[in-house]
Amino acid sequence: MRYRELLKYGNEYMIKNNREESGAIFLLEHASNKTSPELFAALDTEVANDVKERYLGYLEEHAVGNKPIYYIIGHAPFYGYEFKVNENVLIPRFETEELVENVLMQYDKYFKGAPIKACDIATGSGCIGITLKLEQPNMDVTITDISEEALKVAKENADTLGADIKILQGDMVQPVMTERFDLIVSNPPYIPEDEEVQQIVKDNEPNIALYGGNDGLKFYRVIMRDAAQILNDNAILAFEHGFDKREAMRELAKKYFPDANIISLKDLEGKDRMTIIVKGFKNE
Repeated sequence: MRYRELLKYGNEYMIKNNREESGAIFLLEHASNKTSPELFAALDTEVANDVKERYLGYLEEHAVGNKPIYYIIGHAPFYGYEFKVNENVLIPRFETEELVENVLMQYDKYFKGAPIKACDIATGSGCIGITLKLEQPNMDVTITDISEEALKVAKENADTLGADIKILQGDMVQPVMTERFDLIVSNPPYIPEDEEVQQIVKDNEPNIALYGGNDGLKFYRVIMRDAAQILNDNAILAFEHGFDKREAMRELAKKYFPDANIISLKDLEGKDRMTIIVKGFKNE
């Protein structure tokens, strides 16, 4: 069997099982250990039996076994980097890349390249904090998470990507309550407990990283309350949140940071997805 025929089978298998057809090629790249250009160049060559069997197994794992493609592959793209992922961490989303981009823009605007201390709360795979460090070396970055298993993944990502960061285990802001920061960023669990989620997400991604109390705002209350005690006079606090929480997030921000500039931002789909709190900077 040639690669072209095997890929055709994979595409049809995905469609038959109501999966995204595009996943077929990602899994074939992984099974064959080929990049996308290498795979397309090899479409008319014969497939080795071990590659074929591996590929068929991946297809079944995903389409029938309901396992996310990125967990099968073992890594996911984020902001131009590859991050290891497994069942102990959420798979990075495109919206979170937008959060990082907006944080970097606010850093340029307010800190203008100066050295700062930054903290990524509930980091999971470490994708936010590590990317900020890689993109802006003048950030002294700390990441925290309650999950020891998640932090093992984050440490491996930091080591692999060469990000010199501090990693602390603990619940939300508690590990850093004796420190002071210029920037705090977080994408905490924010799905309300009674809200339905895709079965593939519910069955695979860690529930501890998904659900945020009855209204999805439990952890934002905790983070804002505690962050108010450890942010410097001129500081930024940035969140990703549910698309329908814009006004609730603004009310929370006003409660804990009454004099701050509160910025609500939409993602590329036009959904209200980010809230940025700018504290101080009176001359701006």
